[in-house]
Amino acid sequence: MNSVFNFFSPKDKTFQPLFEQASTNLVLIAETLLVAVNTPDQEKRKQHIKEVERLEQVGDDITHTIFLGLSKTFITPFDREDIHALVSALDDIADYIYASAMNMDLFNIKIISKPMKELAALLVDMCKDLNTAILELRNFKNTRLIAEICLKINKGESTADLICNTALASLFDDEFDAIELIKQKEVLQTMEIASDKCDDVANVLESILIKNA
Repeated sequence: MNSVFNFFSPKDKTFQPLFEQASTNLVLIAETLLVAVNTPDQEKRKQHIKEVERLEQVGDDITHTIFLGLSKTFITPFDREDIHALVSALDDIADYIYASAMNMDLFNIKIISKPMKELAALLVDMCKDLNTAILELRNFKNTRLIAEICLKINKGESTADLICNTALASLFDDEFDAIELIKQKEVLQTMEIASDKCDDVANVLESILIKNA
C-alpha cells in the first residue's frame, strides 16, 4: 500500500533538497575538521576552524528554512515529527563538530593527539554514510542500503566510544598536567558526542523506514 501511495504522491520538491543540502554540508564540516586536526601549524589550523564555524552557520540556516517550511506546508514527505527529529539530529552533529573545533582553538591545544585525528576521520566516514542514506530518501527504492548504513553508523559510534575511552585512560595514566588533561578530555568527549549524534540520525532514519518503506 505504501508503494502505491508513494507512486501517486507528488514528488517532494521542498524538503528533500533541503535534507540533502543539510547532509552534504555536514560532510563538508566533518572534512574541514579533519583537515584542521591534521594541520600542525596553529595559525593555519585557525583558518580551517573559521571555515567550520562558517559551515555550521550554513547548516543552521538550512535547519531554520526546514522548520519554517514545516509551519507552512500541509503535505510533507513523511511525518512532521520525523522531519523535525531528523533535521534536529543533523544540526546536533554540526553543533558538536563545531564545538570540538572551537575547543581546540579556545583551549590553545598545540599538539593534536592521534585519537583526536582518528575520531575526526571516523566522523567524516559517518557523515558521508548518512549523506548517502539521506539521498536514498528521494524514492525509498533502496531501503536495504539505508538499513545497512544505519547498522554501520551504530558500529561507528561504538568504535568512537572505544577510541575516546582508551584515549582518556591513557591521559589519566600519562598526563601529569591537570589543566592539559582537562583540555584534552573535553575535546575528546565532545568529538565522541558528535558520533553519538550520528547514531541519533540513524535511529530517526530507521523510524522513517519502518513507517514508509
